[in-house]
Amino acid sequence: MSAHPSPSPSQASPAPAAPAPSWTKSELAANPHANEQKPDKVRRMFAAIAGAYDLNNRLHSFGRDQAWRRRAVKLSRLTPRDEVLDVACGTGDLSRAFADGGAARVVGLDFTPQMLDIARGKRLYSRKRPKRPVLSYIDGDAMRLPFENASFDVVSIAFGIRNVSNPAAALAEFRRVLRPGGRVVVLEFGTPKLPPIRWANRLYTSVIMPRTATLISGDRSGAYHYLPRSVETFMTQPQMRDALLRAGFSSIDVTSMTFGVCDCFVGRVPR
Repeated sequence: MSAHPSPSPSQASPAPAAPAPSWTKSELAANPHANEQKPDKVRRMFAAIAGAYDLNNRLHSFGRDQAWRRRAVKLSRLTPRDEVLDVACGTGDLSRAFADGGAARVVGLDFTPQMLDIARGKRLYSRKRPKRPVLSYIDGDAMRLPFENASFDVVSIAFGIRNVSNPAAALAEFRRVLRPGGRVVVLEFGTPKLPPIRWANRLYTSVIMPRTATLISGDRSGAYHYLPRSVETFMTQPQMRDALLRAGFSSIDVTSMTFGVCDCFVGRVPR
């Protein structure tokens, strides 16, 4: 018999309070990119949704997110000798697409450990060369890349540049670690030009998707309400092109996909 009686219901410890959301309605009503706490909020947000991230990506892009990544690999003009750095790699979808595209080496970098844990639990090899691992993942900051100058042939970032607190600093880092003749590949959501498609896309991303994605993930961080707001308040296609030029890239090509829902920017480092 225990010497310490069990506490009565009135004495029981209260249930832990639910964590505060990363983004409040008032913060999203303003420009989230101007929020001084954006880096911490973005990290907590992705940590909260990591487990349902892949499922929500597939469902809410109707499977197009994988096609966009494969197209980005083709637009990079990848060669079998190329070494690739995939920044803000998340769970590694684009990293694996580069591996499957024939890259010699792919390094995925992200600053959310929960995302990297999922990426490392998936295959680390190319489907074409299953016996030779070509993928590795590290924790790191897009604005302070832990690599020497001219270390890679391709630097990519998919749907992540708008989550960086200072995109210009990140683009400058991409330019620094690229070799002469290297390419930067930026995938980001765009704005469809045709009015009916633009209206339907806005309804879907701003009203329908935040509710269904939040329900599926059980998210309390506000991540899926941040997503459409972060797109609305981010750089336009011409502004992104100008940012790449200012960072030192040349010959900027822009490819719009799925009626302009997604844009792929490819810039080159002069030889």
